[in-house]
Amino acid sequence: MAPCTQMGSGRLSRGLLLLWALLGTGLCHVGAEAEGFGQDARTSPPVALFNWTAQLVEETYTNITQKCWEFFVDLMRNVTVSELCEWKVISRPYSLLQACLEGWADHLHYGYPNALAEQYIFQSHHRYFHNCTLEHQALFDPPEDVLLAMIIAPICLIPFLVTLVIWRSKNGKAQP
Repeated sequence: MAPCTQMGSGRLSRGLLLLWALLGTGLCHVGAEAEGFGQDARTSPPVALFNWTAQLVEETYTNITQKCWEFFVDLMRNVTVSELCEWKVISRPYSLLQACLEGWADHLHYGYPNALAEQYIFQSHHRYFHNCTLEHQALFDPPEDVLLAMIIAPICLIPFLVTLVIWRSKNGKAQP
């Protein structure tokens, strides 16, 4: 996936384009770990790209995901505490985080979803959205009188309809 996406400011596009250019030439690879997140056994191992080893691809993706996370945190600094649960406000930063994680995994042929991206998504929920609840009221069973009416009405109708069918079929005349 190309890193040139429509953004409000050109800062991310230019930064990702520069990072993409450096990755394409093999000049950008740093050995730092992103808060202890690593490839999980549940996901497929990374595929070598441009004669890169799987370890180099994983290391590169780890560094890029850290930058995705830092950009997300920077965007979330502009969101007030009262706005944290409003989807209209948080959808852009959240979608950009997801697109960054997925786009770079796709670009590096790393496989998505993967354990590292999953950890960043979980971390975002834990850090920013843990107090958000659904605004809809939980559904409960109807009152007993309504429930009994809904159960008994079909039961009473069945014998009536069976009697009606039998009575109409005894007539023997064909209906047009």
